[in-house]
Amino acid sequence: AAGGPGWRLPGRVLELVFSYLDLRELRSCALVCKLWHHVLHGDENSEVWRSLAARCLAEEALRTDILCNVPTYKGKVRAFHHAFSTNDCSRNVYIKKNGFTLHRNPIAQSTDGARTKIGFSEGRHAWEVWWEGPLGTVAVIGIATKRAAMQCQGYVALLGSDDQSWGWNLVDNNLLHNGEVNGSFPQCNNAPKYQIGERIRVILDMEDKTLAFERGYEFLGVAFRGLPKVCLYPAVSAVYGNTEVTLVYLGKPLDG
Repeated sequence: AAGGPGWRLPGRVLELVFSYLDLRELRSCALVCKLWHHVLHGDENSEVWRSLAARCLAEEALRTDILCNVPTYKGKVRAFHHAFSTNDCSRNVYIKKNGFTLHRNPIAQSTDGARTKIGFSEGRHAWEVWWEGPLGTVAVIGIATKRAAMQCQGYVALLGSDDQSWGWNLVDNNLLHNGEVNGSFPQCNNAPKYQIGERIRVILDMEDKTLAFERGYEFLGVAFRGLPKVCLYPAVSAVYGNTEVTLVYLGKPLDG
């Protein structure tokens, strides 16, 4: 507690102590005083975050290029806590050991989706999504409320099939919401089709109530406006057997 013997320990000692704590405990520690807050958040690659990343992230996630656009260890830990939920997805998919990739089992006549562990009702947020297998006839990325279904019969655009979700079908470049096509995207002549492995950046702005997309470092434009002031979750839906989709939360989008 503030004023106790641990309050004025040297930063290096505090860092060592903090490196044994979990994320919930670290959040509490950051509220104790300015010194503790600075030790925790002054360096996003400190031993605290490096140690926590080593404990909660799979070795594969740290060793491969899954997190190559998340430069700090604090960012990698945050990305893990914003990854696909193992408890909030279709029964026909599972989250791989790396913690970030969804695998859809080869189930006939089923469309299957997944939401992330954490949704957003305020602020600005960015994440990357990419397909690592065939798209099939429908491959949708976007956002959903907690009420949106994550599984249905047939091969359909599940994300965007009702008023609880908004999606971009990468196969035909259609925007989907409330069971209707809201136009094509991006709005340009002969828009290039999605290529397997290409990272799409999704940008959710809960202040402006918009959802936008980037491909590479090209801003494709705002896809949806007038989003409701409810908790919205990054989500995907897929139809192709054994296809895999990876989602990585990046944090606050960089303007420029």
